[in-house]
Amino acid sequence: MKRNILAILLALTMLFALTACGGSSPKSASSGSYATNEAAADYGGYWAEAPAEAEMQAAGDMKTGSTAESGSRSNLPDGVKMIYRANLELETTEYEKACGDIAALTQQLGGYLESQSSSNYSAGYRSASYTVRVPAEQFDAFLRQIGTLCSIRWQNQSAEDVSEYYYDTEARLETAKIKLDRLQELLARAENMEDIITIENAISDVEYQIESMSGELRHYDALIGYSTIYVTLNEVYKVTEIENAPLTFGQRLGSAFRDGLRDFADGAEDFAEWLAYSWLGILLFIVIVVAVVKLARRKGFRLPRRKKKDAEQEKTEQNSEQQ
Repeated sequence: MKRNILAILLALTMLFALTACGGSSPKSASSGSYATNEAAADYGGYWAEAPAEAEMQAAGDMKTGSTAESGSRSNLPDGVKMIYRANLELETTEYEKACGDIAALTQQLGGYLESQSSSNYSAGYRSASYTVRVPAEQFDAFLRQIGTLCSIRWQNQSAEDVSEYYYDTEARLETAKIKLDRLQELLARAENMEDIITIENAISDVEYQIESMSGELRHYDALIGYSTIYVTLNEVYKVTEIENAPLTFGQRLGSAFRDGLRDFADGAEDFAEWLAYSWLGILLFIVIVVAVVKLARRKGFRLPRRKKKDAEQEKTEQNSEQQ
């Protein structure tokens, strides 16, 4: 019995050593570390909202390594795992049409809306926020075509290489599976209750590690297979004009002249709107001022400046009489 216990402990020691050799700290080739909290949040949202076909396609494409490497991303080396993200701020004067166009474009490119929200400003203008998921090979196509539907006020896009962390997680997962098989073999040969409990605890820990790493790989398969685009759509009275910076003095002078005219017209419109909004208050103020002036004249009230003028005139008349 003592020999059996010694053999089991020796086997467990070798298994833990093997696991330690196969594991390493998670890193990203682009940033040095990966934000797992943000990844966990994206993972929960994706699998909660993604259609079944999208989920199966993302997982299947990543098994073959063809998702990010096809279409406009064909210049990537084989085996590179890239995550594409973008942020867009759009403006439109036709809010309802723009909302429908964004949804139609997303569906046309084989994507889906992961989340959507809208709000109304106090001035009556509306705003909407979208989290758009499109296949990685359609990432550039979406960014190109969205500019034909709305005016792009601001745009930012990024690409993150997660190949190192992905393959490192894959290797640790395979090592954990090997460890689980050997622990199960040891459990089948164990006879002592203490040994059985020890091995079962070790099996439970390894199964938890396998489940966690499998979830991470599924999460990355989803992010790699489907790029993420955050879109903010604002309804405006007039679309902001974006011009290239002038180079020569004449161009700067002409641009300043046009800007001055535009600002003057905008100011005149704002003043007209203010008058239309405040006309009742202005009329009431004029009536009060006129009533006060008439009442003061009836009471014989004179302004100090008028009194001073009358005093000077009287003094001049007295001097004339003395002469």
